[in-house]
Amino acid sequence: MRPDAGSGSGWALGLRGSRSGSMRGRLLRAWREGAAARGLAELGVPRGKPPWRVLFFGTDDFAAESLRALEAAREPREEPLIDRLEVVTLPSPLPRGLPVKNCTKQFQLPTHEWPDTGPNGQFDVGVVASFGRLLSEDLILQFPYGVLNVHPSYLPRWRGPAPIVHAVLHGDTVTGVTIMQIKPKRFDVGPIIKQEKFAVPSQCTAKELEAILSKLGANMLISVLKNLPESLKNKREQPNEGVTFAPKVTVAMSCIKWEEQTPEQILRLQRAIGAILPLQTLWMGNTVKLLDFVEVHNIRSFADQLLNEHGIVPGSVLYHKSSQTLVVRCKEGWVGVKTVILKKKLTAADFYNGYLHPWFQQNSKTLYRDCRFHTLKLTTVKKTERKGNGGAQYKTKCMKFVKQDGCK
Repeated sequence: MRPDAGSGSGWALGLRGSRSGSMRGRLLRAWREGAAARGLAELGVPRGKPPWRVLFFGTDDFAAESLRALEAAREPREEPLIDRLEVVTLPSPLPRGLPVKNCTKQFQLPTHEWPDTGPNGQFDVGVVASFGRLLSEDLILQFPYGVLNVHPSYLPRWRGPAPIVHAVLHGDTVTGVTIMQIKPKRFDVGPIIKQEKFAVPSQCTAKELEAILSKLGANMLISVLKNLPESLKNKREQPNEGVTFAPKVTVAMSCIKWEEQTPEQILRLQRAIGAILPLQTLWMGNTVKLLDFVEVHNIRSFADQLLNEHGIVPGSVLYHKSSQTLVVRCKEGWVGVKTVILKKKLTAADFYNGYLHPWFQQNSKTLYRDCRFHTLKLTTVKKTERKGNGGAQYKTKCMKFVKQDGCK
């Protein structure tokens, strides 16, 4: 029995030794593969599947939502999507800094200030969201999978730096988000990788729409990165039909043109840019800002016969006492205003008591002709200079106020 036992014992030991050796072999192979992968990463050799090394370019709140999604994708898991994330952003004169820069501090991410873009050839893919700078061809070619752009419109509609503002400004009922691949020299013309449409809610402001589309764009970006090689194989060129452009917002856009803009156009302008640039006009030669616009048909008991009275010119201001609203004549109708900034913030009642009431006491029709809001006109001087990686041209705008005659 002993020899049998010894033989059995010897077989058992041999089996354990074989298993142990097999385990050591697997561990050794895994270590070698890991070392090889680390070596390839250090050399900048592209990977065929996640986790990806991502260099992110962005500035504002819309971009910050995509950055947060990328950071969340770095969390330890069975199959991580991202294992390296660095950020390029722009310098900001604002004390609170840009939203993306604040995110990088929160997440302790390596950050580079444009035109510095960090180490060359050490990333698989670049991601751009609301960056506002053209990337040079040399920079784009450093990424084996190119550079993805999270663009808040359904391209080719609203190419350019302010697609959300222009969607609201033009009353679009449908917009969307496009994940596209960047091409050098021109904005927003690259092939489409993924697109989704979104129905714009009624009365939605640009700020509200930005918050919605930023989350949609972040989710779409993660979806593309999960199947990046396959997504790039299925990309398609943008159609030539339906191309529109969304130029950047300027101060001149905030000047209400009472003779040219309808009530609906003024209300859309307020929803589009009012959060960043209060709408402006002239009163007695002084620049005033108008806030809290309302639709006149929402003001109860407003006399239709007074609104339709002949001889009232665009810019004429009336005061509706029961609703405490200023009502201003514009093209084809009237628009209501609740707040005025003239040296300080004034309610409609304050403005009436301090500025309108003296003329109303005279009971004169000249009020409508002379004492009214006038269109504030701005002249723009453009200065061209070259900045940044890629030699893009940027314009510095100097504004000169031209004031029309008002009430004396």
